[in-house]
Formats: sequence, structure tokens, C-alpha cells
Amino acid sequence: MLRNAKRLLLPSKRSEVPPFIVMDVMAAVAALEAQGHHIVHMEVGQPDRPAPATALAAAQAALGERIAYTEALGMPALRLRIARHYRDAYGFDLDPARVVVTTGSSGAFMLAFLSLFEPGDRVALANPGYPPYRHILTALGCEPVLIETSAETRWALSPEALMDAYRKKPLAGLLVASPANPTGTMMEAAALKRLIATAEAAGIRVISDEIYHGLDYAFPAETAAKLSDDVLIINSFSKYFCMTGWRVGWMVVPEPLVRTVERLQQNFSISVPHLSQIAAQAAFDGRAEMEEVKHGYEENRRILTEGLPKAGLDKFLPVDGGFYLYANIAEFSDDSLDFAKRMLNEAHVAATPGLDFDPIDGRHYLRFCYSRSADDMHEAVRRIGGWLKG
Repeated sequence: MLRNAKRLLLPSKRSEVPPFIVMDVMAAVAALEAQGHHIVHMEVGQPDRPAPATALAAAQAALGERIAYTEALGMPALRLRIARHYRDAYGFDLDPARVVVTTGSSGAFMLAFLSLFEPGDRVALANPGYPPYRHILTALGCEPVLIETSAETRWALSPEALMDAYRKKPLAGLLVASPANPTGTMMEAAALKRLIATAEAAGIRVISDEIYHGLDYAFPAETAAKLSDDVLIINSFSKYFCMTGWRVGWMVVPEPLVRTVERLQQNFSISVPHLSQIAAQAAFDGRAEMEEVKHGYEENRRILTEGLPKAGLDKFLPVDGGFYLYANIAEFSDDSLDFAKRMLNEAHVAATPGLDFDPIDGRHYLRFCYSRSADDMHEAVRRIGGWLKG
């Protein structure tokens, strides 16, 4: 009987996905901090600033009201405000009926993958890339197809690489991100337009991850909404608006899929938390505050791009946007997991091993997040330099 009980408790095959290593790094950091060590946090991709004051005030005011379910697609006022954002930021008139409010971008990925793909479908992803893309696809029975990127295409997917993969075996989907995680690299509008056009001509459905929009330094980010009505777009209040823990994001959905996504959301979560939606709507009125935060990231970017080469890490990808720097550590190690552990334990600087983002060559890379204070960035450069040269 005990043997039968153990058999019943075996996890499903679809749940056998790798861990999101950055979360394990966070746990290791917490253990060291509990021992009294001061750690410079450069591991997790989240701002250290709170949500805009406008968002906090709106949420506090709403606490005395009834917080309840909302429409599955989101509060109409918030959907309208998101649509207005596209006119303000990109000069694009978006029908608010195509906007779906989601439980962060993570909830949006689930809705997107389920509405677009069948089990067994192959979905192209740039490598390196955000690990939950491939992990969620795998859990849903789809096949993530990793396509290597290179300096020749500024570490972005090219139409030629996409079609090479398609000719080997047809693809059902493509997910593209600009600015990208972990690299911080961006695609220029013309390159993004050519990639989307190539994919759609081959019948490949396209998802555009735009959660780091607003955090662009090298050149303005372009939304795929302006390039095709058939692209499904994912965005979030987590990064630019500093609202990671509020768990609220949105999708821009092709019109034929709106009811499909609505049905899925009705069954999965009923609706996104009402209080988070209230805060998110008010966050748009706090853009001046968020622009100051962005300027802080730009200063951090300068500190690292100038300081890390002097510390010994002089090879990294273009730092175009977001708040990540993806550094090559091959000169020091061919095991980024071990390197990150030693740097944490010996230099007390936390970063994420590239293996989290690239199962092929990630052993040679670390991702540094520069969303903390300028003082932290200076201290990180000092500690890393002393550790590598010591």
C-alpha cells in the first residue's frame, strides 16, 4: 500500500521543467544576509524603487471601498488608459477592445501560448533568452526551438536564421523581445519589421515581449503594434513602473483572439486583482517620477560599462535598454554557476549565471542587473575588481 501511495505522488512529466535559477540565487542571498553579510544585489530583475506615488495614493484611497472581481478582460477604464498610452508613446491608435489586463506578464504568456499553439507546436526563441519562455512552453506540451544569435545581428534573431530553422522543420510560432532579457539588446524598427513580415509570410504566429519598453537608451523602442495587427503583444507594469509585486500586465490581442483569451482568463483567474488594476491605471500619471528612475538606470549603466572593464570583465553585449548587462566570463571560468556562487560567497556580489538564460553557451556568461542605487554599482565594481585581481 505504501508503494502505491508513493506512486500516486509522482510529479507529472509536464511539470519536469528546470528551475528558474535566479530564484535559487535569491534564496542563497537571503541565507547570507541572515548571517549578517551585506550583499550587493545584481541578481533579480526588479527595480528597488516603489510604485509611482500616484499609484500608491490611488490604491490607498481604494482600500476603503469594495475590492471585488472585475471584468475578465480588465477594468474598462484601465483598458482605455492603456490604449491611450499607445497613442501618447508611439503615435498609434489602438482599439481598447484589443487590450487584455493580465496577472503580470507571466499570466500573459500562459494566455498567449494557450490561445495560439497546440501541443507539439514548435516555437522559435532567441538564445540567450528569458528562461520561463521555454519552461512554460515545455509544460504546455510545446517545443521551444532555440535559435542562436550573434554579434552580426546585434544578438537578435534574423529573418535568415528564423527561416533556416523553419526549413529544417516547420515552426508554429516566434517570440521576440526588445529590449531583451538577459542581454539588454534592442532591435531597430526596420529589423523588427522585417522579422515580423518574414515570419507572417511563412504562417508563423508572432508574440512580441515589450515589458522593458520605456527603458530604452540607445534608441527608441518600437512597438510591434504599429507593424502588424496580427502580432500578440505582451507588456507589464513591473519594470518601467516599478510594480513587480503588484502582478499586473497587459496584452494587445489580435481581434479574432480576444474572446478566446477572455474565456481562458475567466477560467484561470476570473480577473486580475482589482486593487492592482486601480494602482496600474494611476501609474500612468506618475511618468515624470518614473523618468527620474530611468535616468538613475542610465547612470548605473554608465558606471558598469566604464567600471567593469577596469575590474576585469571587458566583454559584454550591447547595453541598449532594460537594466541588464550580459558579461562574458570565459577568461575566468567555463562554469558560470560555480563562478556566480564563488562571487557571491567571496565577494558578496549576487549575479545570475548565464546557464539560466542559455543552456548552450550560458556557462560562459553572467547577467548583472543594474536596477539598484549608483552607490551599489560603484561598490559592485570595487568588489568584483578586488576579487578577480586578488
